[in-house]
Amino acid sequence: MQSVPLPSDLVKAIRRFTVRTVLPEPLQPLTELAQNLRWSWSPETRELFESLDPETWQATGGDPVKLLGAVSAQRLADLAQDSAFLERLAAASEDLRGYLTDPRWYQAAIENAPPAPHGDDAELPAAIAYFSPEYGITEVLPQYSGGLGILAGDHLKAASDLGVPIIGVGLLYRHGYFRQSLSREGWQQEHYPVLDPNELPLTLVREDNGTPALISIALPGGRSLKAHIWCAQVGRVPLLLLDSDIEENSAGERDVTDRLYGGGSEHRLLQEMLLGIGGVRAVRAFCRLTGHPAPEVFHTNEGHAGFLGLERIRELVAEGNGLGFEAALEAVRSGTVFTTHTPVPAGIDRFDRELVSRHFGEDGALPGVPLEHILPLGSESYPGGEPNLFNMAVMGLRLAQRANGVSTLHGQVSREMFNGLWPGFDSTELPITSITNGVHAPTWVAPEVLKLGARQAGAERVERAMMVGASPRWEAVAEIPDASIWELRRVLRAQLVEDVRRRLYDAWRQRGAGAAELGWVCDVLDPDVLTIGFARRVPSYKRLTLMLRDRDRLTELLLHPERPIQIVVAGKAHPADDGGKRLVQELVRFADDAKVRHRIVFLPDYGMKMAQHLYPGCDVWLNNPLRPLEACGTSGMKAALNGCLNLSVLDGWWDEWFDGDNGWAIPTADGIGAEGHPEPDRRDDLEAAALYDLVENQVAPRFYDRGADGVPQRWIEMVRHTLVTLGPKVLAGRMVRDYVERLYAPAAQANRRLAAGGASELASWKARVRANWSRVAVDHVETTGLGDAPELGGALSLRVQVALGDLDSGDVDVQVVAGRVDDGDRITDGTAVALKPAGRPDLEGRWLFEGPLALDRTGPFGYTVRILPSHRLLASGAELGLVAIPAESEGMSSGVLR
Repeated sequence: MQSVPLPSDLVKAIRRFTVRTVLPEPLQPLTELAQNLRWSWSPETRELFESLDPETWQATGGDPVKLLGAVSAQRLADLAQDSAFLERLAAASEDLRGYLTDPRWYQAAIENAPPAPHGDDAELPAAIAYFSPEYGITEVLPQYSGGLGILAGDHLKAASDLGVPIIGVGLLYRHGYFRQSLSREGWQQEHYPVLDPNELPLTLVREDNGTPALISIALPGGRSLKAHIWCAQVGRVPLLLLDSDIEENSAGERDVTDRLYGGGSEHRLLQEMLLGIGGVRAVRAFCRLTGHPAPEVFHTNEGHAGFLGLERIRELVAEGNGLGFEAALEAVRSGTVFTTHTPVPAGIDRFDRELVSRHFGEDGALPGVPLEHILPLGSESYPGGEPNLFNMAVMGLRLAQRANGVSTLHGQVSREMFNGLWPGFDSTELPITSITNGVHAPTWVAPEVLKLGARQAGAERVERAMMVGASPRWEAVAEIPDASIWELRRVLRAQLVEDVRRRLYDAWRQRGAGAAELGWVCDVLDPDVLTIGFARRVPSYKRLTLMLRDRDRLTELLLHPERPIQIVVAGKAHPADDGGKRLVQELVRFADDAKVRHRIVFLPDYGMKMAQHLYPGCDVWLNNPLRPLEACGTSGMKAALNGCLNLSVLDGWWDEWFDGDNGWAIPTADGIGAEGHPEPDRRDDLEAAALYDLVENQVAPRFYDRGADGVPQRWIEMVRHTLVTLGPKVLAGRMVRDYVERLYAPAAQANRRLAAGGASELASWKARVRANWSRVAVDHVETTGLGDAPELGGALSLRVQVALGDLDSGDVDVQVVAGRVDDGDRITDGTAVALKPAGRPDLEGRWLFEGPLALDRTGPFGYTVRILPSHRLLASGAELGLVAIPAESEGMSSGVLR
């Protein structure tokens, strides 16, 4: 048959499909290695693939699936006869098999756990379902936009390393997130490449008869939204991705999973219905077809997946076990964990109530779950709320018995932001805890860093330290010679410089520059100059352009004759955010200036691959958000693991782990420049000046302060201190262990108790408490032992009479709350002590509670009394948002302890 060349613009295929490579039998293990994304954090496996054909490996962007489809048949035949290669292949295959099957931390935790309380078979859950709208696993699978997705990817990888039985759930976006380029004028441009799942490391989940597993959601007007389920194997963790671009859907429904964070309100609502409702149905199908244990705990990573709780309620009601909506709600809440990532209300998805009503009304997505039960779950029914909006984060909190922010400071901010859901409680008491994020070290630590650690402490010890985070293993860093650390830092910096020059050249060619115009790119950056990195999304609060507040001073720092600095900047603005795009353009135009372009660069299309060169190659990682609007900020953690020092506003994780020797804290002018302030830009001016001062007077002098051997000893001391002290803390392994021990295990135990009849009991009890609460009151407080001059170490005796309506003393917790008081008699550091009931109620139905109050601190001191609902199945006394306190005139007694 003769091959005839035809013009590509005139001939288009009427159907597209992928022809898979048939590997010779000895090379078959390569398929399993390529399909399991563990290769993305296994240097040995990546090196094995690269050795197949180094040029093709680079051309395919380090994608094993594409590599196997591009290597010539002759090369494969030769490798099938290459005994040395086959030996390496067998070792890699055996290593993966051991990784997937050997007991790990979680299995050891189950084996060594003490007997579980309440008669449960085990404290730890059999499986956890983890829902997120995006996942950053590898650049090869571009299903992420920023920190939320990278965090979710690191969560799954760390869970795999630890053997935690998680099932990930998300959506498969056929266009992923956009690719970024710049116009000649520096304006951000977006491009959406089409992804073919057949060319990705994915496997289609199929029924036993070979047909694709299909989930379906009813839509208004008799329509339906259907999806196939693709599975990405992330080490030991299956990640299920739902795909609506299938023939069974009409055109509108096919586009639901077109791109990440695209479209209008209805499009986003359909995406979140598919993620939450469809995700639960996908998990059920996957477990049915594979025998995977059914999840006991469901983790909602941000509000996007909040509808999963409603689907689980529908399941329980439909099972016909006599559970009504309220009992099913309690059962679902007990096993649900909700993580909020946003510190600002504007970051939360909110939908018009009418839009939600249309999709969840009669004949809607959840038959058997009345709309009048659904709408209150997302209602902003609190002072300052918008009654016509349905708030996904509010629903997420109401459907979860356990919730958390992602740093200590963010937990505090979240409690203040959602205080309206628990009226009558101080924000410090709200049932929102915090688990500080972590990062997956094997993904983000440069191979050169790992090799230096392996030479010092042994490869196995380093691997365990990176995965589990045991502090003693990190102390070996203290023994690495200064000269070795400094040489490593220079090697990494030089690699970054090379990568920046290549990327900058390509970026300028995309902007329309000719090769003859770009000779200057060869002199961009210097491997021996202090290098500062700044890379993140570009919402206004992250302040991409704070460094430009005083351009003359920044220029002086860049061009300093003795202590110059150089800055590498990257980041994407949301396609609909013209304000963010203007910030990008402002930075680009400054960096385009011939006077400074060899010292400051903006790299377009920030992604995982760029980041894996950027973090190790920088000496300082800059983060200057408006405090306290950075929920966590994990980019600085990744930098720290590579020996990079942080220069950051005290926000997110840096607020709790900065110690004065692991980097620098940028002073903030909190409150100045806030809304209504006469000088709205004053805060930025002050904080930019503080940033310049730090760089000029502390950071640069310490970097360039060299000994006779050319090594900056004080700088290396900070690097070493950073690795030893922050290394164990910033790991995703530590984070996942925290989730298991503090949230997953308690959720599983609560879920088992409610599944064994407790759900109906708790629902009935809550209904009875709510019906009676208006009659609950503190009638009288009697104190003895106060005297004229109370002293430290003494004690008071309290007798409190309370009215409980038709409730019993066992339905409540009567507490005395005591502590120091301010000038307005507000208790500022209160602790609560439970009082005990004394006998039966009197003839008027009043109960007596009594107990001692220890005087345990000096100074202005006071106490009050309150009544909370109490039940063994509650996770928190604040759970119902009900509290009874004395009338103001008798609610406080205060004095001064001597």
